[in-house]
Amino acid sequence: MNGMLNVSSSPHIRHFDTTKGIMADVIIALLPAAIYGCILFGFRAVILLCVTVASAVLAEFIWNKILHKRQTIGDLSAIVTGLLLGMNLSPKVPVWVAIIGSVVAIIVVKQMFGGLGHNFVNPAIAARIVLLVSFPSYMTSFSEPVSDAISSATPLVDNTGLTLKSLFFGMHSGCIGETSAFLLILGGIYLMVRRVIFPVIPVCFIGSFALLTLISGGNVGVQVLSGGLMLGAIFMATDYTTSPTMPLGKVIFGIGCGVITFAIRQFGSLPEGVSYSIILMNILVPHINKLTLSKPFGAKEVKANE
Repeated sequence: MNGMLNVSSSPHIRHFDTTKGIMADVIIALLPAAIYGCILFGFRAVILLCVTVASAVLAEFIWNKILHKRQTIGDLSAIVTGLLLGMNLSPKVPVWVAIIGSVVAIIVVKQMFGGLGHNFVNPAIAARIVLLVSFPSYMTSFSEPVSDAISSATPLVDNTGLTLKSLFFGMHSGCIGETSAFLLILGGIYLMVRRVIFPVIPVCFIGSFALLTLISGGNVGVQVLSGGLMLGAIFMATDYTTSPTMPLGKVIFGIGCGVITFAIRQFGSLPEGVSYSIILMNILVPHINKLTLSKPFGAKEVKANE
């Protein structure tokens, strides 16, 4: 009989998004800032980004091969992790340190917890913190743009002579992918248009941090446009696996990241606090989800003695 209806159980939503498609969008969004970082810091930055991406993919491939698991390198998530890690590194970091970071991100943080979707913290951020603790001299030594010979501080430590324009467009020292706020925002807008991310977490993160900086009498422009705030808020705090699912949870998560980042920058011994704030809030995500999860209509709480 023509026109026969096929009946199936819910849900009935059909969507063409795939993990590979989402990761491809993230890569596209990251590329402008990554390419700019390579232009800014030279061939050394190109090598580091290639090394972090290649070693992340290779680590995932070898892990799956040894454990006889289905190969997952085709979903592009390892490339995203490697690219994010590379963009969070100083151009002066040795290649072998970058390789260690990628292996930690993929093997220790991602695969040992069950692979994509099961890690409870962002792999790239966790790996960056491991490298910061293990190799602080390498991770906190920076070079001026288009020079591999001169070490300098980031604008968070020394912003003498820097204008908001130079900070916004990225003509200053820093990690490979964090310098150009303009290109990072552009990438974020692309992801929002593609509906890969929503603006709740980035806006709450940056907004709460900016408000606290203003109240404390700090330079809001310098603090917001410097360090890894834009990169972290737009591309890492919004990670699906390690961020809350409900809108209210996203608000709490974003504000928490902003408050912790401010506290570390204002009262801590380190100039940067973005990575630590995100990973601390990642750990709290299960509790945030539990508190903000909406109850189904008509649901009734079952008491222990029933």
